[in-house]
Amino acid sequence: MAGRMLWAGGVAAIFLAVAARAQTDCEAGNGLLDFAQPKTMSVAEVIQKFAAAEAATKAARVGYTFTQDALVQTLAGKAVDGEFHEVASISYDEKGRRQENVTFAEQTTLKRIQLTAEDMDDIRVFMPFTLTTGDLPEYNLSYAGQQHVDELDTYVFHVEPKKEEKNKRYFQGRIWVDGQDFQIVKVCGKTVPQRIRVKKGEHQDLQPSFVTYRQLVDGRYWFAGYARSDDTLQFRNASIRVREVIKYSNYKRTGASAETKTAGDGTKP
Repeated sequence: MAGRMLWAGGVAAIFLAVAARAQTDCEAGNGLLDFAQPKTMSVAEVIQKFAAAEAATKAARVGYTFTQDALVQTLAGKAVDGEFHEVASISYDEKGRRQENVTFAEQTTLKRIQLTAEDMDDIRVFMPFTLTTGDLPEYNLSYAGQQHVDELDTYVFHVEPKKEEKNKRYFQGRIWVDGQDFQIVKVCGKTVPQRIRVKKGEHQDLQPSFVTYRQLVDGRYWFAGYARSDDTLQFRNASIRVREVIKYSNYKRTGASAETKTAGDGTKP
């Protein structure tokens, strides 16, 4: 049990280990990948079990308040030449609609990129990615094997959308599912599709790859704790290195029962 708590109390240690790397690294903290099939159930049963647990986790998160600390930087070599930093208190109303109260915001110095609605959508929705029973029809899941991640034994799956509908975004990458609680504990990938918009000339809207680590809350739910992205975006007229550090912390259960709320804003909580 002490090893499992390392995820909840060790986000700072993960940050120090990953921060030194120059790019988004899906393999940080991973052991060797064992290609063996699950021993006690089929792959299909693992998928159904973790998707049901993820649905419960998604519903429970609506019953919590938490702090979202978002830092986005552009770098020229090793030097930061632009920065966006915002801290918000997140809660949900009686209908499960997300409420954001900004408690700290620096004047942005970003010049070479502009944060779009899709960038903020990544921070709110896809970095804390959940894959529930209701989401399964939209995705193809391929079993990759079993892997020791930090102090957890996990099942690893490759995830990609079955098809991309117009004006809808999806996750593409890998997920690590805890073999005991059957909840996702790590996510690494990106959102798709990457868009090129034509409005007063060509505008490219690119999002970097990211890795997210979850933390155990109240001994029951694995919620997003820390996400990092360090990627070079290849725009037509320039290559720009973008670094993001997103922290989700101070989870506190609200007075209302989580089971009485649903995500009413059309997003994953």
